[in-house]
Amino acid sequence: MELPELDRKPAYNYCALPLANYASRPDISHGRIHDEPESKYRTCFQRDRDRIIHAGAFRRLKYKTQVFVYHEGDHYRTRLTHSLEVSQIARTLSRSLFVNEDLAEAVALAHDLGHTPFAHLGEHALKDCMKSYGGFDHNDQSLRVLTHLENKYPRWVGLNLTWETLEGIAKHNGPIIKKDADAMGRAWKKAHLSETLYDVQKKIDLRLNTYASLEAQIAALSDDIAYNNHDVEDGLRAGMFSIKDIAEVPLIGRQLKKITDEYGNLSKELLSAELVRAMIGEMVVDVFDETCMRLDHMNIQTTEDVRDAKGACVDFSDKMTKEVDELREFLFTNMYRHYHLNRIGYKVDQIIKGLFNAFMSTPDTLPEKWQNKIKDAGGLTDDYVRARIVKDYIAGMTDRFAIREHSQLHDLQWDVK
Repeated sequence: MELPELDRKPAYNYCALPLANYASRPDISHGRIHDEPESKYRTCFQRDRDRIIHAGAFRRLKYKTQVFVYHEGDHYRTRLTHSLEVSQIARTLSRSLFVNEDLAEAVALAHDLGHTPFAHLGEHALKDCMKSYGGFDHNDQSLRVLTHLENKYPRWVGLNLTWETLEGIAKHNGPIIKKDADAMGRAWKKAHLSETLYDVQKKIDLRLNTYASLEAQIAALSDDIAYNNHDVEDGLRAGMFSIKDIAEVPLIGRQLKKITDEYGNLSKELLSAELVRAMIGEMVVDVFDETCMRLDHMNIQTTEDVRDAKGACVDFSDKMTKEVDELREFLFTNMYRHYHLNRIGYKVDQIIKGLFNAFMSTPDTLPEKWQNKIKDAGGLTDDYVRARIVKDYIAGMTDRFAIREHSQLHDLQWDVK
């Protein structure tokens, strides 16, 4: 059988499917901080995705908590499996809406690279530590990982991702500054931005007073869909609540009725799996329908229309938003504030703050690489500079590495023979 001859014109081969006019196109990307030749075989967004997957910070997500610490069971989500689930949902929505799934996937895979060990419990502890030193936010730390901390290229620091991917990470929750503010900074001061974002903004204008691309907005909503559903499955597995308990949530109860009407009595494992599958499906369809309605209502024709819109183009419907909020409230009460997680939180607080205080007071206990960073930046005499570097070190740790570091510094029981 003779294979058909491929059309090798780059202008026609940058996506597997036709793209809508409001989709992000790699052939007209706003570029990178550092100029470099692009690949003949991969688009710039595909290269972004691949650079993220090969990053050390991405590999470490395997041993970073989603809700349950890594040693509590092999079937619970980790920060890595969560990111993969987000990217799967983002690809589905992007393809359905005829926008660029490579860009959506890149943003989805990178969005949690800045998370601390022990998930939000670790983030809360590190925020407390950093109150006097510029604060801490995991979204901003993700941007820092991508632009400052990953060091794999001889000509620059960071992964040198495209403008569109960096924009998607920076504007994870929408515009950073008010619509009428000057995006290049004349209408606001350095104090209004994080240190990382201010530094990136000086190098490449991310237009912080606009919304991000449809692809980035899709990745953000996919994050919500993924964690709300897999937390239900993990909470049921852990016995923090029962099917009967969560059936009181309208969104859950409606799905459970449909499942039992169709299949009758199922085992807990099958019922849980079918429930999560059905809920993800309903949420994805809701976002698709609502987004189509908004694109039409706002008369969105181009990527500029998306960024200049008065509100997000990608979202749940009002009805679904209400039901998702009810689900979040249930999970907050019955899972995130469960005494088991409170006990973990108590330990995490001691580990993160113990590490931070030790490294701040005795920086020569850090590995040599990090000691050198402090010396080179003047952190030996400047507490603010030293704290920012200690924060980078701690935020990059996995759960088990943080536990081991804390034990080596604070466990006074030596195995002396």
